[in-house]
Amino acid sequence: MTGTPPRTPPAPAAGAPLKRSFIGDLRMKVIYRILAVAVALVVAAAAVVAGLVWSGSAEQPGEERPGQIAAPSTAAPSSGPASSAATTTAAASPTAASPTPESSPTPDGSAVKAALADPRVPELPADKRLGRLPGKAYSTKSRVRDEKSGVSLIRFGKPWKPYGASPFATRQVLPAARGAGHRAMLVSCPVPTLVQATPKDTALLAARWTLNHHPEGGRISWVASQPTEDGWLLAYKVVYKVKGKTRSSMAAVALTEVSGKKPALVFMTIPDSQRARWRDINTAMASISPI
Repeated sequence: MTGTPPRTPPAPAAGAPLKRSFIGDLRMKVIYRILAVAVALVVAAAAVVAGLVWSGSAEQPGEERPGQIAAPSTAAPSSGPASSAATTTAAASPTAASPTPESSPTPDGSAVKAALADPRVPELPADKRLGRLPGKAYSTKSRVRDEKSGVSLIRFGKPWKPYGASPFATRQVLPAARGAGHRAMLVSCPVPTLVQATPKDTALLAARWTLNHHPEGGRISWVASQPTEDGWLLAYKVVYKVKGKTRSSMAAVALTEVSGKKPALVFMTIPDSQRARWRDINTAMASISPI
């Protein structure tokens, strides 16, 4: 008996598409890309959750935000028992730790000794009033009010004119003179030197300081030294060389005590090429008054 032959599956119809699984249709490159995106989304979600947990813990009462640092103490470090006592006093009194005001006197005289050791500055003469200097007297009712220094003084008319004040509080100048070596000026400002126990000593330091505003190598020769109603006046010549030729300027400083401020300084200098204006020094120094 012959067996029944096995059944052969029917051949697909011509032109019919073959059926495949969805995964089989995708290329491996595409599958890797999908997996990478999925992993990135999972990592980002984990980071957001962690950030929320950290932020919540930092906001608990009594805790600081991360990164916040307390400001350091302004107290100076202690160097021993004396410093500790000073720190304790400063804590009890806010003004006790304040730096020494610039207007506090230095009565030990060390600054004056240093000034007189300068070969450009001779010993102060015995008190002597400023005499009438060469030139014609000038009078005007116009005034310059120096609020910063606490004084007022004369405002000269032509040929004097106001000029850029810096580094002073006020400044008036004459036209530049050929060969003078510097420009004549009348200025005011709070005294730029250490304040001494007496106005006379402070004026001495101020006079030495004014050499910075004269030609290099200038030396002082005193003309007058006198008390004023509110301070002290020093008048002097400054001798120097300009292009090998000896020249000079007449100058003066007036120190005026001002309530609640450093003393005010009025400084004036006029070169010898404008000698006809030297009398203006008398006028300017006599015009100074506290505001």
